[in-house]
Amino acid sequence: MMLCPSMMCADYAHLEDEIHALEKAGADIFHCDVMDGSFVPNITMGLLDVKAVRALTKRMVDVHLMISHPAEKIDWFLDAGADLIYIHPEAEPQAMKTLMYIRSKGRLAGLAINPDTSLSYVKELLPHCDYVLIMSVFPGFAGQSFIKSVDAKIRELIACKTVYGYQLVLDGACSPAVIQEYHALGVDGFVLGTSALFKGKGSYAENMNKLRSL
Repeated sequence: MMLCPSMMCADYAHLEDEIHALEKAGADIFHCDVMDGSFVPNITMGLLDVKAVRALTKRMVDVHLMISHPAEKIDWFLDAGADLIYIHPEAEPQAMKTLMYIRSKGRLAGLAINPDTSLSYVKELLPHCDYVLIMSVFPGFAGQSFIKSVDAKIRELIACKTVYGYQLVLDGACSPAVIQEYHALGVDGFVLGTSALFKGKGSYAENMNKLRSL
């Protein structure tokens, strides 16, 4: 099970302490949500935030680009040290070319799929993905509720993993119950936000150990 803390939920007044605590707790991937206020109605992390996270850890850093025309900014985040970059197909008219470009630079290419995006729309892109991020909430804000209708799409993406060879990560309202259910079905990783990690009653280590024991 890959556990991926969502760094937009971290305390940036104490970022170094946060990252060290998350590393000790066993974080696998530091997940950075970048929003432009256009593709999604919010602005959170930016390029300098990604650089700050990258400078403080040697573990994998991913960047979830919730921005319009991500191809124009890919090199910014490659240069910032992102190991994995997710793009949304609706935001980029040449999504396949962009995924191929990320791979050509020796990094991991990821596709983010919104709750209302059909698999038929993105199926041709799956052979060019190392990771697929399935959204169980609409992107843009933390603290949303899990959208139950996404279940069928998650199960179909699990079935497609053996064909295309990607890792499947679930993002959005990943509570302990959700993690237990979908890890058992075959989801590889989970983005941890308010519901499972940052607003939990225990320490990061306690909360993540509980998730791994599910």
